[in-house]
Amino acid sequence: MATASLPIAITLGDVAGIGPEIISQAFRDAPDQMQGCVVIGDVAAMQRAVDMLAHVQPQAPRVQVLPVMQLSELPRMRAAGDMPVLQISQALSAAQLPAWGQISAVAGQLAADAVVWAANAALRGEVASLVTAPLHKEALHLGVAVDDLPVRMMLANPELRTVLVSIHVSLREAIDAVTIENVLQTLRITHQAQLAATGRAPHMGVAGLNPHAGEGGLMGREELDILIPALQQARAEGLWVNGPLAPDTIFMRARAKNGAPGEFDVVIAMYHDQGLIPVKYLGVEQGVNVTLGLPLVRTSPDHGTAFDLAGTGRADSASLLAALQMARQLRQ
Repeated sequence: MATASLPIAITLGDVAGIGPEIISQAFRDAPDQMQGCVVIGDVAAMQRAVDMLAHVQPQAPRVQVLPVMQLSELPRMRAAGDMPVLQISQALSAAQLPAWGQISAVAGQLAADAVVWAANAALRGEVASLVTAPLHKEALHLGVAVDDLPVRMMLANPELRTVLVSIHVSLREAIDAVTIENVLQTLRITHQAQLAATGRAPHMGVAGLNPHAGEGGLMGREELDILIPALQQARAEGLWVNGPLAPDTIFMRARAKNGAPGEFDVVIAMYHDQGLIPVKYLGVEQGVNVTLGLPLVRTSPDHGTAFDLAGTGRADSASLLAALQMARQLRQ
């Protein structure tokens, strides 16, 4: 079956967070954009989110939860405003659902089960791509063992794309993670992912680790001893790379604005905050998290579970819709 005709799987995320709420909100407020999507997870959790939204926003249209037994049912049952939900594990009762904003092994296990099921479905060619609602890392680890994979995080919005050498580690560990091997792996993964998505090799700008990219060794030798050798090897492999460049200006050079593309298709950042602060400053509501290096398309909103907002009806589905749009672009 052609990829474009397959459904997009949206996993419900942590049921104690805003994931079910923003999914329900998206089906309610943007039904045209949600056509061809199916929620993977738990019917009771999604029904609770629908009921909560109906309670706090009684004037808004109400979404109808449609339990789905198998994906083959989708073409004949989807109508605007309906939200198909595929139950992929033992159904929870309303009493078994963790409270809003509560870290829970039950929520972590359910979130993990949904992601694993959807990823396997994508690998089997049953869904086109995977959009994951926000996961809570502590709850996820309570519910399931998570293995390290050779993947990279890309944060993207309409103006800027950045890929990280390391993500959720201390700054001390992030500095130690800047090795020739890790930088080269990041460049290779980014090159392959963007080539597959766009049909052309990306222009990658590489940020230095130190201020002013080390100033020739005056502010640190990582650029001389690690980054330059890594970039030389990448160029020898045919990758288009430029750097290392001063991290305080590279993001401005890469930013697309006023309809004109930036100097680089993507910036390779050395650690979490170096790369994410510029993207999030430009607008977290349009930010999308893309996992590179997987044999499938996986995107996610660029925000967390927002336990403080869960159950209030005040969460915003804009980033989820942006993640869905990105998934559709990448599956072409």
